[in-house]
Amino acid sequence: MDLFSAESSETTNLLPYDGTVIDYGVIFPKEAADEYYQKLFNEIEWKNDEAIIFGKLIVTKRKVAWYGSVPFEYRYSNTTKIALPWTPELLALKEITEKQTGETYNSCLLNLYHSGEEGMAWHSDAETDLKKNGAIASLSFGATRKFAFKHKTTKAKVEVILSHGSLLVMKDTTQTFWLHRLPPTKKVLKPRINLTFRTIIEQETK
Repeated sequence: MDLFSAESSETTNLLPYDGTVIDYGVIFPKEAADEYYQKLFNEIEWKNDEAIIFGKLIVTKRKVAWYGSVPFEYRYSNTTKIALPWTPELLALKEITEKQTGETYNSCLLNLYHSGEEGMAWHSDAETDLKKNGAIASLSFGATRKFAFKHKTTKAKVEVILSHGSLLVMKDTTQTFWLHRLPPTKKVLKPRINLTFRTIIEQETK
């Protein structure tokens, strides 16, 4: 049963308990969103994502890129990525996102989904490199897609529609208690670009 499956105001928490997800809706005029989409699609250093599962290297159709204020290492799915320096567009989007959310970010993981057939399985962003209970801001450009949350214990579900130029923020204990995913669909034929601004905690050198 879906607890929520519609758009919300920017002050409404989509989750009923154990976390905070704020849907700011579309924050860019269409012309600006179109321009950012084209810039990101053509100028980001996209690469097919890789994961090591049960000792086997898996290469996804989905493409990713990892950028940051310094060459942060980010480890997930048994692989390590080194952050590239910010592009002018990413810096501008980071500033807009920080102003909108009242949070600060030092890195961004980008995903390029070529069509609705590419998605993301249930997972939580709880890697040790990330600031615990920190905010993760998700910007969407391109095709409109459904995004879903599922509580790890109660299995309660929440769904939201992410449109071209929209902003969603996950924070507090969301990653501890909730999974999220981008469900695949054959109804969407166009690409979607997703930016997730986040905060990496630099490990002290021993």
